[in-house]
Amino acid sequence: MDDGPLRAAEALETEGVVRELLPSQLVRVELDGLHTVTAHLGEHLRRNFVRVLVGDRVRVELMPTDRTRGRIVGKL
Repeated sequence: MDDGPLRAAEALETEGVVRELLPSQLVRVELDGLHTVTAHLGEHLRRNFVRVLVGDRVRVELMPTDRTRGRIVGKL
């Protein structure tokens, strides 16, 4: 079983809108509750060269230990 830092049972998944593109492939995402998080692209999106632009709706998994950081797992 995978004991990585972000397991599916612990991850909180939510939706938001990309507000800003940051250096080092980081993205600032505004969640539906008007909360802002810093996220990176998930491995599946990076491997398939998916582009994320300002204004795109995305699905984000939040880190269990720090709710201000997350991983983008899909575009909507």
